[in-house]
Amino acid sequence: MFTTIRSRIILIAVLVLVSVYNLLPREVTIRVRTETGAMKDTTVTIFPPNKGLDLKGGMHLGLELDESERVSTDPARDIDLALTILRKRIDEFGVAEPLIQKVGNNRIVVELAGIDDPNRAKAIVQQAAFLEFKITDETGALENVLPAMDRVIRRLGLDIGGTSPGVQQPSAVELLLGGGGTDSAAADSASTPQDTTGQDTIRVADNLLVGGTLARLISTTGFVPGEYLVPETAYLRVDSLLRIPDVRRLLPRDLEFRWNFEPTDVGSQRYRFLYVLQKDAIMNGEHLVDAQAGLDQVTNGPIVTFELDRTGGRRFGRLTQAHVGDYMAILLDNRVQGQPPVIQSRIDRRGQITLDGRSITEARDLALTLKAGALPIPLKIVEEIQVGASLGEDSKRAGMTAGLVGMLLVVIIMISYYHMAGAVAVLALGFYLLFTMGGLAAINATLTLPGLAGLVLSIGIAVDANVLIFERIREELALGKTVRLAIDEGFAHAMSAIVDSNISTILTAMFLFQFGTGPVKGFAVTLIMGILASMVTAIFVTRTFFMIWIDRKPAMTTLSI
Repeated sequence: MFTTIRSRIILIAVLVLVSVYNLLPREVTIRVRTETGAMKDTTVTIFPPNKGLDLKGGMHLGLELDESERVSTDPARDIDLALTILRKRIDEFGVAEPLIQKVGNNRIVVELAGIDDPNRAKAIVQQAAFLEFKITDETGALENVLPAMDRVIRRLGLDIGGTSPGVQQPSAVELLLGGGGTDSAAADSASTPQDTTGQDTIRVADNLLVGGTLARLISTTGFVPGEYLVPETAYLRVDSLLRIPDVRRLLPRDLEFRWNFEPTDVGSQRYRFLYVLQKDAIMNGEHLVDAQAGLDQVTNGPIVTFELDRTGGRRFGRLTQAHVGDYMAILLDNRVQGQPPVIQSRIDRRGQITLDGRSITEARDLALTLKAGALPIPLKIVEEIQVGASLGEDSKRAGMTAGLVGMLLVVIIMISYYHMAGAVAVLALGFYLLFTMGGLAAINATLTLPGLAGLVLSIGIAVDANVLIFERIREELALGKTVRLAIDEGFAHAMSAIVDSNISTILTAMFLFQFGTGPVKGFAVTLIMGILASMVTAIFVTRTFFMIWIDRKPAMTTLSI
């Protein structure tokens, strides 16, 4: 098979056409959200093969499940579910050719090439997106227990004047953990507030000792039942006091504290809303099937409309009908979103979340995270690498420069040492590059900076095969054999050494791919593809060129080698 020059040329032409076809620019359709919050299909032109973030710029995240938040006992299921949810979120986010894969049994690697807003991407990846609907307290339970809470605070020596004479001051750790250990800290970590005021973070111990009783810091003049106003400057201090076990247990067991998402201006003052809610949610986001961002027609503020499935809609309708006239707080990751609306009538499958003080971009991000689903356990970033677009271009130029310099040296050495036969090898090297890049594009591989290193290394391997063949041909010519016979014998006797060395390198690269991480995998894939292409060009294409050469000069008695 392929013993004639014509059949060989046809096969080479087919390989060239397939490679060129795979390298043609292609258009990929991705879904993005418009400024109005609607989904829109956008066409993006991609030039194969795909470029990794170290060549194009972007971000690399290594994520692991936050074990301190673990509830289930099946970590394998949790990591697989988190992987599925992240893929949905990134697809909605609108990144072309993202890399999202599981590494080992407990880590997820996310690589987003060409991304220009890394903070937004991190927020979308990490957000748990756990949605709940809870009824606000209408019994005034907090107002009733505030005096008792202040008595506990004074007993602990945390009154305005600091520690009382003769009272031994407990440590901040003992106060917050109730004398417990790390288990208590882990249980409370989900509700620990983050200081978003832009002020310097104050140590918890200082928060507890800087004056003010709860009765003075918490205003009972909220706008809805169960809503209280706390000055933003006292927000962290009040939260620290409320999380002291002796203080917290004074609130009835069926109620809980929750804070608003961000501070609100009331008159000339800035406040943080504190809510007392029923602990049991009337509904969560497990039945949510769709979420869309938009603008409220009355206030022109950002909103997120959501839709539940039939089962969730029936349950939500039944429970909201039982609470007509009550106020319902909408919580996302334990933070109240906007002011709780009053339930005026039965709510079935559709509802709305008002996002006061936030942008339409934040509303779109919230909609896509809700639509993708809640993470089983929050994810923590254990590895983060950000590569700017300019740095990516510099890396690409440096890699291409190294490859071109290496190829130029190979061309000079091969032609100066092997003369006309070296020129034949250089011509075959051009086909090698085309086949390698076309093969990478065909398998949708991502070319990284280590991948470029693998490509340059495989150039040397491709030339090495030609060196083995040419040296064997020179030996056969030295024995007095004809040119045609020397070429046939040279290719035949060098074949075993070429195959053995290349298979050994491929096996090594396969181990690198199996057990390596992202950059190592990129190097291994490119090296394997380059070796396969080099075997085709060194054994098949170069032999075809020699056959054409001999066919055109059948009376040739010597070979320029």
